[in-house]
Amino acid sequence: MPDLSPSDDSDDGTFALDTSVIPLGERALRGVLNHVVAVGDEAEATYLEVKSRLDMNSKATAAKIAKFLLGAANRRPGEAARHFHGYAVLVIGAQKSSAPGVLRGTEAHELEDRLRPYLGSQFPAFEFGRIGIDSDHEVLFIIAQPPEDGQTIFPCCKSYQGADRSDNIEDGAIYVRGTSNTRPARSGEVLALVERVRRGGKPPIVLEVQRLGPICRVDRVDEILGILRRREEEQFTKQLTPAEDTGEPMPFKLTLNVFGNSKPLSTEDREQALAAWQSKKVEHIAKGREHFLGVGLPGADVQVVSRDRFVAKPHLILTFHNCEVLDYLDPDDADLEKAVEPVLRPHDPFSLNVDYSAIQPLPRGYPVTWSPRGDDAEVVLTPESFRPNVPWTSDQDDYVIIARDPQASSVVVSWKLTEDGNDAVTSGELRVPTEPLIDAADLFKSAFLGTD
Repeated sequence: MPDLSPSDDSDDGTFALDTSVIPLGERALRGVLNHVVAVGDEAEATYLEVKSRLDMNSKATAAKIAKFLLGAANRRPGEAARHFHGYAVLVIGAQKSSAPGVLRGTEAHELEDRLRPYLGSQFPAFEFGRIGIDSDHEVLFIIAQPPEDGQTIFPCCKSYQGADRSDNIEDGAIYVRGTSNTRPARSGEVLALVERVRRGGKPPIVLEVQRLGPICRVDRVDEILGILRRREEEQFTKQLTPAEDTGEPMPFKLTLNVFGNSKPLSTEDREQALAAWQSKKVEHIAKGREHFLGVGLPGADVQVVSRDRFVAKPHLILTFHNCEVLDYLDPDDADLEKAVEPVLRPHDPFSLNVDYSAIQPLPRGYPVTWSPRGDDAEVVLTPESFRPNVPWTSDQDDYVIIARDPQASSVVVSWKLTEDGNDAVTSGELRVPTEPLIDAADLFKSAFLGTD
C-alpha cells in the first residue's frame, strides 16, 4: 500500500498542492494523489480533474477521458502556464480519504486506440502514469500537454450518448475546462481560441544529441572465424571412419528413422556432410559473426534532450555512417556452436530444432528500431514525447554499433527529427569518437572461454 500521507500543510490546516512542479514522475504524481485523498472533489480545478471509480474498458470511460483531454487542449496558454507548467492531470481511482484505484492492466497504447475516434488523428499525445495500490489495483493519471500559441482548436470528432447526460459529448463540439469541470465553449472562449491560433506556430525544435554509443571497433573478425572454421573441419576429418573403428564410441551418428535408431556414419556419409557444410560457408560465417559480436560487444544507447520545448510523438532517425548494426545479445547466451557452425550437430529426432534464444519479439509500440541501410546503420526512435530539458535515453540492450573501418577514430552520425502534426524537419550532424580497437582473438576468448 503506497504512502498516502500528506507531504505539505498550509497555514489553515488544509493540505496544499505544489503546482509549480511538472506533474511527471512518481514523486510528483504521488503529491497530486495525496492532495486528492486529503480534499476529494475540492481538488478539482482548471488543471486537475478527479474520477473515483471507472471501468477502464467501457465506452463511457473513454468518452469521459476524451472530454477531459479536449478541454485541456483548448485552454489558453498563458492561463494554463500558471499551474503545473501548463500540464493538466486527470486522476482515476481516488477520492476523499481513500484511493481504491482501478483494476490493473490498462495499457497506454490500448487507451489511445479507444480515444482516437473522439480526439482525431492530429490530437496532441498525452502522458500516462500509474501508482500501485495493491496487487490488483492502481491509480491512473492521464496527463495532458501544455497548450501553445499557434495550436489549432481541437473539436470533438465523435458523439457519445450515455445513461448520464453529463457524460455525453457531441461530434463537432468544442470543449474547454471550467473552474472544476469540462463543458462546451462559450462564444468568448471560442474567439480566444481563434486568437490563440493566430498568435503563430510552435517555436523551432532545438535538439541536443548528448550521447551516442559506444561505437565499437574490432579487428580480424573474419580471420579469426576462418581459423575456427578450419579447425572445425580438421577435427571432423580426423574422426575415425567405421573401418578404422577401435571400439571407441563414435561421436557422429546418422538417424535412420523417427524412432531414433542410428548407426555410425559411413565414409560417403561423412563426405556428403562435409560438402554440405562447405557449401554454406558464406551463410555460416555471416550468422556466426552476428552471434560472436552480439554476445561479445557492449550495447549502444542514445540520449537526447529537447531544449525548452515539448515534442509530441517525435520520429528521430539516426544514421551512423560507415557502420553496421547488430542485435545485442546477452553474454550469458554465448554459444560456440552458433559462432562456429559444426559440420554435424547432435540430432534429436523428437526435437523441433528451434533456437528459442533467437526469438526476441519487441513489444508493441517499442520506441527503438534498428536496421542496416547500405553501408550505414540506421536507428529510429519513436517515444511518446521529448519533454522540455529532460533527457530521454534508450536502453543499452537493444543493438550493437560497429565501425566498418577498424582504424577509424571517429564516425559521422547524422540525424533527422519530425514531430507529429508538424511539417517542420530538424536535422543535424556530429562526429562521435569510437572505442579502442579490440582484437577479435581477445574478444573470442573473453566471450566464449571466459578469459581476458
